Amino acid sequence: METMETISVLFDFDGVVVDTETQYSIFWHKIGVNYLGMEELENRVKGQTLTYIYDTFFSGMTKEQAEITGLLNSFEEKMTFDFIPGVLDFISDLHRHSVKTAVVTSSNEIKMAAVYRVHPEIKTLFDRILTAEMFVASKPAPDCFLLGMEIFGTTLENTYVFEDSFNGLKAGMASGANVIGLATTNSYMDIAPLCHHVLEDFQGFTYDKMLQVHK
Repeated sequence: METMETISVLFDFDGVVVDTETQYSIFWHKIGVNYLGMEELENRVKGQTLTYIYDTFFSGMTKEQAEITGLLNSFEEKMTFDFIPGVLDFISDLHRHSVKTAVVTSSNEIKMAAVYRVHPEIKTLFDRILTAEMFVASKPAPDCFLLGMEIFGTTLENTYVFEDSFNGLKAGMASGANVIGLATTNSYMDIAPLCHHVLEDFQGFTYDKMLQVHK
């Protein structure tokens, strides 16, 4: 009897599972203007770890990094974490088909703790939650998604990545997995060249429809 190969689905978190990118854009825009005199910092940090942001834009600015960390922690404690439409139904459908699921996020454990306070059920929705502390290279490097595949023991062909940011989509494509983009943060037209399929949200999207997406 032929055994079914394991399928895994790796979800980015912000802009894919929960609708937070607009809130983060406002935060990082203010930080960019106030600390760097930069108008579009928010567009350059989407999908990146805090370590990458500090190393790239605030290198050597120890005092400023500490201030920003404090501001960010306070901001995240007050954020709303509304689910992307249809995502809970889609995750339930994956579970019915014994699909392995993971959040693969550039967020750190402190941010995710704020999420768990609002949505404690998040921990039960996924088999694993992989945070920034678990991989060295930030997106667009594929390390985080390769780690997800390694943990679940799934092949490239049987792995599906859901992403919304440019860096995240590039990381998914570099990993060799099947990549589905969410047009929640950037436009359909802008992300279409960076993935194999685009969704506006998860409404009406199912396990069977996912399997029809191929590289």
